Amino acid sequence: MSTVHAREAGAPYCEQCGVPGSEPGHDRCAQRRALEPPRYCPDCARRMVVQIHPTGWTARCSRHGERTG
Repeated sequence: MSTVHAREAGAPYCEQCGVPGSEPGHDRCAQRRALEPPRYCPDCARRMVVQIHPTGWTARCSRHGERTG
């Protein structure tokens, strides 16, 4: 059974590039975040399995479960 997590704005890792969110240079990531689903888990920086649906997306981390949007 997977757990659905809310997207966390203050998460430690960037959802788009996987590096720590506290590092500078995430302007492009912020632009991509508005249009694309997350590619990396914000909790552990693992690459997620992403599926795009007509009504949204799902992204699954092997350790932290599924996120939807």
